[in-house]
Amino acid sequence: GTEFTEPGFRRFGDMPPMEGVPPTPDALKNLVMHVELPITGGHILMGTDAPEQMGFTVNYGNNIHISLHPDTRTETKRLFDALSAGGKVTYDLQDAFWGAYFGSCTDKYGVHWMFNCAEKI
Repeated sequence: GTEFTEPGFRRFGDMPPMEGVPPTPDALKNLVMHVELPITGGHILMGTDAPEQMGFTVNYGNNIHISLHPDTRTETKRLFDALSAGGKVTYDLQDAFWGAYFGSCTDKYGVHWMFNCAEKI
């Protein structure tokens, strides 16, 4: 099997304490908060657990998000606009606290998409 290590692997128990956020329950500390698996062509497959105790309601169809990382903001906006058309914008494209241009939507078929662009303006 593949060994997932830093920096592409984090458990919920790895999160530092945050003001105003309750501590992570012991039962959730070993669940996956973020995992990265490099695949062909420089692409990265990412995943996370979605525990109900953290507010997630997993139903068939909402248990996966596809994350795209376009090279430019222009390409990010083009893809975002195309995939959100007839669907629902869940997070408008904007500069995010981690330094990327980010947005998310659910397309007209119920597929969840996230867009993360590192290009700076």
